[in-house]
Amino acid sequence: MLLISDVDLTPNPHALKFVLSEKLLKFETRQFHNKAEAENDPLAKGIFEIDGVVSVFYMDKFVTIEKSKEANWGQIQRPFINFIKTFDKNLIPEENELNSLDENSGELLKQINKILDERVRPALAGDGGGLQVLGIDGYTVKIHYQGACGSCPTAISGTLMAIEGLLKRDINPALEVVSA
Repeated sequence: MLLISDVDLTPNPHALKFVLSEKLLKFETRQFHNKAEAENDPLAKGIFEIDGVVSVFYMDKFVTIEKSKEANWGQIQRPFINFIKTFDKNLIPEENELNSLDENSGELLKQINKILDERVRPALAGDGGGLQVLGIDGYTVKIHYQGACGSCPTAISGTLMAIEGLLKRDINPALEVVSA
């Protein structure tokens, strides 16, 4: 049975990170921006049934829920706790073994993902979020923030500049990072 072992605040005032007792995924991250996107994922679909939920992100042992500005956490937390206690994690769709972006990418993109995996993604996960590299065009790296980071003002400005600075310093000074 899945249980919530902790609830963490995130830098995003409209998102909470719910730490679970068991792993949901081994290596993938899953982001859903609305109920329609979650149609084929029973976990996310069930969370979207809760009034006030506007996005769902999950990976490893946590779920980050973003609420609408009008909703309050009291109307979301209890239904989520009840849902997660009765949810069968075997219903979660299987993970894909390979990330197609990594499989087909060049050496530069592999270096970028390695640094992000080691230095950036763990920090973002600590705040209930994640980061996906959508692609690279020349020296422009296009990223997409996930979870609590997706609509957080800090991610849009400060974190983006920090990631770009890290990649410029450690890989190539010509790199530019843009948010999708």
